[in-house]
Amino acid sequence: MNKFLGTGVALVTPFKKNKSVDFDALERIVNYVINGGVEYLVVLGTTGESVVLTADEKQQVIAKITEVNNNRLPMVLGVGGNNTADVVAQLQTTDLSDFDAVLSVSPYYNKPSQEGIYQHFKAVALASPKPIILYNVPGRTASNMQPETIVRLANDFDNIIGVKEAAGDLVQAMKIIQHKPKDFLVISGDDMIALPMTLAGGAGVISVIGEGVPKEFSEMIRLGLAGKSKAAYELHYKVADAIDYIFEEGNPVGIKAMFNSLGLCEPTVRLPLTAASVGLQTKIDSFIKGL
Repeated sequence: MNKFLGTGVALVTPFKKNKSVDFDALERIVNYVINGGVEYLVVLGTTGESVVLTADEKQQVIAKITEVNNNRLPMVLGVGGNNTADVVAQLQTTDLSDFDAVLSVSPYYNKPSQEGIYQHFKAVALASPKPIILYNVPGRTASNMQPETIVRLANDFDNIIGVKEAAGDLVQAMKIIQHKPKDFLVISGDDMIALPMTLAGGAGVISVIGEGVPKEFSEMIRLGLAGKSKAAYELHYKVADAIDYIFEEGNPVGIKAMFNSLGLCEPTVRLPLTAASVGLQTKIDSFIKGL
């Protein structure tokens, strides 16, 4: 699955000041990241505020991104949840013809056991017509998908092709890399440790900061995949402060503030999120000017 080597970006859903979806801004952002050199697009993930979009809005966002992308890059669609039967139904009824894979988050809120997580993804794997990338993000789900569970799923289901590993734990990531099947992709879901994960044998990153500074971040990951650590770390430290900034008040609050600095969209988010503070916007503005 070489199409998922490198940098994928978790696209935001831009909103106008009145909180409606800004499709013109979405077009600008899709073109900006493609022109910046990223390898693939992730649609309706956490960064896309999918949980506060209506069903109609989700379909409109998918249609717009598909139109603007125009088959230039592979696309991954977020399809996940904490109701296994509902996720299975979504996979069976959603038109996935324009997508190359599905990104599916580990069940949140329910706090299932490792066996529960395994059985959830077994049902997802059996239902999905597209390859699946698991998504482990304990900071949001309140449960950690252990390396043993990830490797077990990878061995048992050919269509589970990778994991977006966002525990922020480099040791855990290395355990997955050590024990995974040969072609299974371990993709960083944490921008700050994306480079060391890649150098340790990972497949790259599904990034948030890579959406704001696609040229620098995607080149950093390509250098990492090529084993050119010194040049890669020069780019890492060039953008490291911005990684802290964009998560300081939550995601996608920070990345939308960065897009506001770049003139690509308003910083608007939907409740319960609130737009970046003046202090954070000022720091991000200064970073963009310096870059």
